[in-house]
Amino acid sequence: MYLDYLSDLAIFQAVSEERSFTRASVRFGISQSALSHRMRRLEDALGVRLLTRTTRNVAPTEAGERLLGKLVPAIGSIDRELTLLGELRDKPSGTIRITTSKHAATTVLWPKLNKVLSDYPDVHIELSIDSGLADVVSDRFDAGVRLGEALEKDMIAVRISPELKMAVVGSPDYFRRHPIPATPQDLSQHNCISQRRITSGGLYAWELEQNGREVKVRVDGQLTFNDDDMILQAALDGGGLAFLMNDLIEDSVSQGRLVRVLEDWCEPFSGYHLYYPSRLQPSAAFKLVVDALRHR
Repeated sequence: MYLDYLSDLAIFQAVSEERSFTRASVRFGISQSALSHRMRRLEDALGVRLLTRTTRNVAPTEAGERLLGKLVPAIGSIDRELTLLGELRDKPSGTIRITTSKHAATTVLWPKLNKVLSDYPDVHIELSIDSGLADVVSDRFDAGVRLGEALEKDMIAVRISPELKMAVVGSPDYFRRHPIPATPQDLSQHNCISQRRITSGGLYAWELEQNGREVKVRVDGQLTFNDDDMILQAALDGGGLAFLMNDLIEDSVSQGRLVRVLEDWCEPFSGYHLYYPSRLQPSAAFKLVVDALRHR
């Protein structure tokens, strides 16, 4: 039966992830020769080559990639179930891995989770800062954080923040040299600071809304960043107009270092949600984290 090869399948996954027999053998605590023997045994049993081996690299074949597509979520599910069995005690314990953007991590996750950790020393939190919208299943995360409108339909979503708001801002020095835009269309005449989207590689179109009318503006300018802090600094230095989360610019606006424009086109929108697969069997530690993050 192929079930006799479950441990070999786990070794195959490790070799594929590590791209190295040496690193995979360290991960499993067995010799490299023993690990290679296990892989050959699995390939012989299946009658198909799963790995392409070179002197410098190891990579899954087409058949191996197909197997990994089913294997990774299956082993992840088994691992979570075994973790859950080990957590059937009074105090929640275990590691919860969450993929999130930097803004959500600093403004929502850390302020709330910081209060939990001191009361539950056996709970461990790993936050992976990634604006590329990682796949929580294939990348083996317990949950992810996204804006409400970006959630996938087969996920359970828990709201963890209030509504959010964007803002168009520029420095007083910039507006001494350029007129204040009155409409979204006026942005085409301005030096706007663009944001490169990590997921698609494209430039973010500024999403503006007024009284239910939505407008996406493809802005242009001398500067492009993929980091909000750099966009903010460039705007403060007079480098152009920026489109940022409202909380990032509030202090600078109140201090007179930035001027907010097109405010009537920046309406609130759905805030951050924690999302996870509907088939996930939550552990005690995971339930604790979800409850701590839930927006009230």
